[in-house]
Amino acid sequence: MMIPRRPVFKAIWSFALLAMATTPAVAAAAPTLADAAGNYRIANSSTVQFSVAQAGGGGGIAGKFAKFSGGFRIDGNNIERSSVEFTLYPESVRSSERRIEDFLRSSAVFDTANYQTVTFRSTSVTQTGADSATVVGTLTARGKARKERFEVTLTDWNKRSIAFTIRGSIRRAPYGMDVGTPIYSNVVEFDMNIRGQKR
Repeated sequence: MMIPRRPVFKAIWSFALLAMATTPAVAAAAPTLADAAGNYRIANSSTVQFSVAQAGGGGGIAGKFAKFSGGFRIDGNNIERSSVEFTLYPESVRSSERRIEDFLRSSAVFDTANYQTVTFRSTSVTQTGADSATVVGTLTARGKARKERFEVTLTDWNKRSIAFTIRGSIRRAPYGMDVGTPIYSNVVEFDMNIRGQKR
């Protein structure tokens, strides 16, 4: 007995559509540090925030820097040959109150009358994942230089621009900024969202 072709083809087509509908879509691969290789300048749209906790869980001090500059290079063949340089301008510090800003600019903290910049220059980059790394370098503030580390995670990349979250904990006493301790923590927590434009 001959089976009509039309119902057979219809059944096959229906089965194919069902299979396509129930097959999970393959997500685009997340960008990696190697994908994002290149030279970048730090964009003004970046944010550099910091906070100092108060003993007993009080409000503490929080602020951000409105002016900064720098750049970085990602070596796609060997991430550990990558490098970062970054400059903060403490005069641009912003906080919730003008009196706090004036205090942070004073000789008790950043002493902006004598020290106009805080700089960071990487000395090593260690890859910790496909999209993350630990960056160690020299932080210089108020004329004092110390080794510090930051944890970096790639969050976005589109071949012309790139974005990272960067976090680090810096002890302020070694830089001569220990005013207010122990009421206020000796540790400054940095939380940065850095965007870069490809050069």
